[in-house]
Amino acid sequence: MTNTIKVTDTSVEKAIQKGLRQLGLTQEEVVVEVITEGKKGLFGFGQKDAMVALTPVVKEEVVEEVSTPAVEKVVEEVVVSEDESFEEDFEDDFEDEEDVEGSENEETTVDRLEEAAHVTKAYLEGIANTYGAEATVTVEVRRDRMTFVFDTDKQGLLIGKHGKILNALQVLAQVSVHRFVKGRISVQVDVGDYRQRRSETLQQIAERTARKVLKTKQPVYLEPLPAYERKQIHAALSKNKRISTHSEGKEPHRYLVVEIAE
Repeated sequence: MTNTIKVTDTSVEKAIQKGLRQLGLTQEEVVVEVITEGKKGLFGFGQKDAMVALTPVVKEEVVEEVSTPAVEKVVEEVVVSEDESFEEDFEDDFEDEEDVEGSENEETTVDRLEEAAHVTKAYLEGIANTYGAEATVTVEVRRDRMTFVFDTDKQGLLIGKHGKILNALQVLAQVSVHRFVKGRISVQVDVGDYRQRRSETLQQIAERTARKVLKTKQPVYLEPLPAYERKQIHAALSKNKRISTHSEGKEPHRYLVVEIAE
């Protein structure tokens, strides 16, 4: 189902819920466009219903399964809340740390990279296997970047909703690697090609939302997303000077508002 539907009701929230019931989807699976907010009127006179448009989001090929309580516990222990400070660390990846690499000789640096890769690979495989997602991890090592990729039949379990589990696993990997290697080295954890697929989906959402805002001149409120993904959408729309974006709400329910630039 890819068609946009328009729904009216006495309030925006009621109209959204009515549309979601018609589509059989959750709010996370649609882009919501507020066409009119409606008016209450006075003594029944001048009342005007709110109208919204709901467009189903194209689903990714990788199904994000509901994670088990055991994996959720890992997330809670590693990432207490998905706030901006965590996501900044996630993207910048310890860029503010002092670069002490110059004090080490080439051989020592290579040895430490290899040790970090070996230990972290085994660590990630152990976590996955413990929580029922048996997997092998391949590693690509460069002087400034280390990438770990899970190969598993249970991708959704290691990804989680909007990559929540995967992001937590990445934090674990970052901590593990930086026990051995100091300075600036980027650490990324992926499941198959999930991050590329997710990036493409976020780009689609950004483009579709921008078109709606420019057409209707009304703000669009996106579903709650992690700060890192909100930042990707913001970056995608920042080149359009007719559009502005900002976040509202509190984590983990913070969401992006896209509107006409003043």
